[in-house]
Amino acid sequence: MIDRCQDHCCADANASASPAWRRALWIALAVNAAMFAIEIGAGVAAGSSSLQADSLDFLGDAANYAISLGVTGMALSWRARAALLKGITLFALGTWVAAMTILHATYGTLPKAELMGAVGLLALVTNGAVALMLYRFRGGDANMRSVWICSRNDAIGNAAVLLAALGVFGSGTGWPDVIVASIMAALSLSGGVQIMRHAIAELHAEPQSQTGGTAL
Repeated sequence: MIDRCQDHCCADANASASPAWRRALWIALAVNAAMFAIEIGAGVAAGSSSLQADSLDFLGDAANYAISLGVTGMALSWRARAALLKGITLFALGTWVAAMTILHATYGTLPKAELMGAVGLLALVTNGAVALMLYRFRGGDANMRSVWICSRNDAIGNAAVLLAALGVFGSGTGWPDVIVASIMAALSLSGGVQIMRHAIAELHAEPQSQTGGTAL
């Protein structure tokens, strides 16, 4: 009997248990938790749905990084389950953001463009740094890939918030903010679907890897 399965799975497990990966997760967790506190307050003060959406994304990512730290070094099946949970969470956040955006559009809220721009720029710089730090881990298992997708979506969302601030400032209406918030909601929904698909594929593949090879 020849066991042919384990090389790839062990490589993923070793990568996910590496000190560099854990250190990157701790940094990402601290940055996202801090930015959530900053952005949620600024979003409420500015009356910006895109800033509030971005702050919830920071909160969701902080929770996701904490989950990733909890399953670091565990079997692939457990890491895939954690990724599936993160995908579901990201999809749920996207749904919530979509609902809030509709509410702001209905009431015609006019955000404070200057505050939006300042906080959006700070968020872009911090998220860009985190995304660069996590870039080399993007090709790992579903759990590692989910962390990269979240960071990538954050940086894209921050850039979009800056565009919304410029649009609000130039037009004098809240529609640019609503449009950007809608895009961010779509990013969360699509990112959640990607993560869930990858995690489900790994969960289906795991029983096959555990059976080993066949007799020659």
